[in-house]
Amino acid sequence: MEQIEIFPIPSPCKGICEVNNRGYCKGCFRSREERFCWNNMTEQQKRTVVELCQRRKKRVLAKQSADAQVYSEAPLEQQADLFKSDT
Repeated sequence: MEQIEIFPIPSPCKGICEVNNRGYCKGCFRSREERFCWNNMTEQQKRTVVELCQRRKKRVLAKQSADAQVYSEAPLEQQADLFKSDT
């Protein structure tokens, strides 16, 4: 039996509207096609897109967290002062 939706699924748009290197919006994680076709999608299609966006966001956040950990564990090199003479 199909569940009846009482409330329409709102657009996940965050108003950032920039794409990452994989072509997904940095704000809502939708593809170009998903953004452009949102108003013509059925409620089931919208629900599927929202689930995909949540998975994409998790992957991006996990990668950022892993990258930050690697960066924080890397030893810091001493940078020379260009304006201070050693003499």
